[in-house]
Amino acid sequence: MRNIDIQSIKQRFGIIGNSPLLNHAIQVAAQVAPTDMTVMITGESGSGKESFSKIIHQLSPRKHGQFIAINCGAIPEGTIDSELFGHEKGSFTGAQEARKGYFEVTDGGTIFLDEIGEMPLGTQARLLRVLENGEFIKVGSSKVQKTDVRVVAATNVNLINAVDKGTFREDLYYRLNTVPISVPPLRERGNDIYLLFRKFASDFSDKYKMQPISLTPDAVKELEAFRWPGNIRQLKNIVEQISVLEYDRDVNAETLKRYLPYEQTSQLPAVLARENGTEGKISERDLLYKVLFDMRRDMSELKKLVFDMLAHQPNDEELLREHSHLFENMEQQPAYPSRNYPQEPVQKEPYYLPIKHTAPQEYEDDKVEDIPHETEEESLSLEDKEKELILKALKKHNNKRKYAAQDLGISERTLYRKLKQYDIEE
Repeated sequence: MRNIDIQSIKQRFGIIGNSPLLNHAIQVAAQVAPTDMTVMITGESGSGKESFSKIIHQLSPRKHGQFIAINCGAIPEGTIDSELFGHEKGSFTGAQEARKGYFEVTDGGTIFLDEIGEMPLGTQARLLRVLENGEFIKVGSSKVQKTDVRVVAATNVNLINAVDKGTFREDLYYRLNTVPISVPPLRERGNDIYLLFRKFASDFSDKYKMQPISLTPDAVKELEAFRWPGNIRQLKNIVEQISVLEYDRDVNAETLKRYLPYEQTSQLPAVLARENGTEGKISERDLLYKVLFDMRRDMSELKKLVFDMLAHQPNDEELLREHSHLFENMEQQPAYPSRNYPQEPVQKEPYYLPIKHTAPQEYEDDKVEDIPHETEEESLSLEDKEKELILKALKKHNNKRKYAAQDLGISERTLYRKLKQYDIEE
């Protein structure tokens, strides 16, 4: 077995990381490259599968031939046969001239078929013929043509399940899966995540002509604990966002968390307990309950936020009174925000917001005989109390509504409405 310098391969193809799983995948790709064997690359979206197809092509005798990467999922089903195998003039509507397909163009080279699981069944049959006999027929033609193309396929789905469902041909699966290469997801590569972060930070520093960002130790832990469902592609996008948007170039954990979607953190389980040797997946009911609980929590937090915002704005108190029922179930919130005025305890309706009584010491300049004395049969009506306080405040401030309203802790507009309501003449 020939000696393979994995480190030199990484440098040549710009691969960052020292994960054992990554090194093993590179070694397998380098070993199979000199052969003409068909290779199946598996791995999650964004994990770098295309880089391995380039390694296989560049380290093979076909390196001087053409290399074409095709995303099977991005080509419409009605045109994929024409794209791959070509067509004759007039073979279908819009075919105004003959066209060579990718298998004809890349004769002597390598074709990379990404997302092979998205390929239609009819096209799969045509591909199987190319792999077995090196033959294909253009759309609208009856002439068999030969081609010498090496096929490297890739997928992020479980093709065995696709075979069971009847969406992928079993014979094609075994023909493609001659040599499997598994590209590890980013979350299984340990310290490689931080190495990639530093590489991207340096790249964006050069691109945008700014100081590169760096991570504090707590941010590094947060970075490596994240699941990274989008893998390297997601990490690169987040590093670019932080590089452009953050003024502080030392990024701590709290700052980093703002760029990491909460729903994708590593604490969320992918599967439940195993049952009968199989992984029991989260049921739709459990997911629905989780969504509902999250919505309830978010609404409670939103109500608290709105209450605090309105309570500290002098002109919004009327709004709080009119919609006090929205805040009835809130716990550990004051019935009415204090502005250095004593407030009356409210018994049955904790979020009814009455006009506040002014402390007695604030009326030291008033004459005692002008204030009506309380008796045992004094009215307990809230309206009477409101009217009484309004009259006191107006008298104290010589009928100046602005200062009277401030003293009462209400808006001038609300005071004007109360004057009309109680038929008080200034």
